[in-house]
Amino acid sequence: MECDMDFFVRYNEGSDSVRTTITDDMANEEEILREDLKYYFMNPCEKYRARRQLPWKLGVQILKIVMITTQLVLFGLNNQLVVSYKEDNSMAFKSLFLKGYSGVDEDDYSKAVYSQEEVYDSLFYVLDQYIQLKNLSVGPVSYAEDDDKLVPLVICKEHYRRGSVDPSDESYDIDAQIETVCLTLDPASADNSWKINNESFFVLDFYRLVEIKITFQLKGINLQTVRSLELPDCYTFFVTINFDNHCHSGKIKIFFDIDAISSTCKNWKISGTAQKNTHYLLVFDGFVILVCLTSAVLCTRSIVLAVKLLQRFSTFFHVNYKRKVCETDQKEFLNGWYVLIIISDAMAIVGSILKMEIQAKSLTSYDVCSIFLGTSTLLVWVGVIRYLGYFQKYNVLILTMKAAFPKVLRFCCCAGMIYLGYTFCGWIVLGPYHEKFEGLSRVAECLFSLVNGDDMFPTFAQFQEKSMLVWVFSRVYLYSFISLFIYMVLSLFIALITDAYETIKNYQKTGFPMTDLQRFLREHKDFPCSEDSRESGTDYLRLCCCRRPPKDDDILLIS
Repeated sequence: MECDMDFFVRYNEGSDSVRTTITDDMANEEEILREDLKYYFMNPCEKYRARRQLPWKLGVQILKIVMITTQLVLFGLNNQLVVSYKEDNSMAFKSLFLKGYSGVDEDDYSKAVYSQEEVYDSLFYVLDQYIQLKNLSVGPVSYAEDDDKLVPLVICKEHYRRGSVDPSDESYDIDAQIETVCLTLDPASADNSWKINNESFFVLDFYRLVEIKITFQLKGINLQTVRSLELPDCYTFFVTINFDNHCHSGKIKIFFDIDAISSTCKNWKISGTAQKNTHYLLVFDGFVILVCLTSAVLCTRSIVLAVKLLQRFSTFFHVNYKRKVCETDQKEFLNGWYVLIIISDAMAIVGSILKMEIQAKSLTSYDVCSIFLGTSTLLVWVGVIRYLGYFQKYNVLILTMKAAFPKVLRFCCCAGMIYLGYTFCGWIVLGPYHEKFEGLSRVAECLFSLVNGDDMFPTFAQFQEKSMLVWVFSRVYLYSFISLFIYMVLSLFIALITDAYETIKNYQKTGFPMTDLQRFLREHKDFPCSEDSRESGTDYLRLCCCRRPPKDDDILLIS
């Protein structure tokens, strides 16, 4: 009997020690997890004070901002020279080859002619000016060559195969098959006999004529880059002049189009000035790529660590509290700023590679490179707001945008339906009577300008009064749209943002609602939602993940 009692006492003592050990392990695990979570949500300064760890990621971001902005400025200055050179040449060529060009395009075309005499004069004017180009142009421009031979001018006319039209008798006979006839003009051997020999080509049946297209190539050198200590580039200009008669309305539109491709000049020599070494720019661009790669790797590493930490926290919460981590707390681990930085890094890398290709003359399009570099710089500077958000007085904008965005998005979806309705209605009814309503995109742009109070009176005044019914409809249409969107939609839009701003101000004074994650970090044990208190899975999710007053759906839990 004494032996049994001794065994029972030893057994109880052993079970107590096991429970103590398990409790201690759980406490240690909880404390370690809490410390890791606290460290993860610290800002760079707090992390440095806590563990004396240098904020490498912050340093990389600051360096990246400086380098990407410098790269963009250098590229922009170079791009400005290229764009101005192309625009000036385009204006010069229009003045040289278009007879009577006033210096301003007419709508989407350069010029229009209305009589047969004007068509012939404009057509022969282009040919004569092309032949005398070397004696006319004041710039370094000449004919293009291919295999040491001048590239000829090509003139083509398209017309219906046959046809006869008699408007007075209201009769016509048209073969809709299009025929194309072309001639070439060699500037080296061109003389008056060329026109005489091809006189039949220039006999135009205007009721059959569809279009006349003239294409030729010119060469030019951009000498203005010498002032910026850069080597001048050689350009090939592809010029197209199109006499468009598709409408057969008595108005022939003359379109002038020019494309320019740059290349490295074959033979060059510069004296009297120092040449800028482009190798330094290539090295700088390579360093930008390296910094962006480092930034992307660090942010990707942070995202991976955040996912692992979320898994640890979810497992611990489920094992010890028999609960799931609510969606609000899960979002705290998924930092959208890291995704933004990775996207900006990727675009900066692609833009830098394209910039290096442009400097090496392997690529001639500045537009794609400008889009990548410009967008990456925009995202980089937007990312600076993340670090300002660590200060309470500077994070009002971020918190307000975050709180108002869901409601604003839903509101815009509803307002967009009304906006689209007005867009389609204005296009189909008012399009024939007002130039601002001729196309869907133009209608949308016109209505958007009206919402902002721009150009209101000209929109009213420019309506043609040919149809009294349409004129009255236009008044009802414009007055109703302006009243609805300015006095109601726009006011409600501002009210949503103002309401979110007031909510954030109140939270900053009284404190934000505490989530399970924040309670855990502050070592609170009284979680309001437990497994015993829920009646169903739906009630559990509603209480745990949507802890807010049922009547107020605009409270966001923002850390």
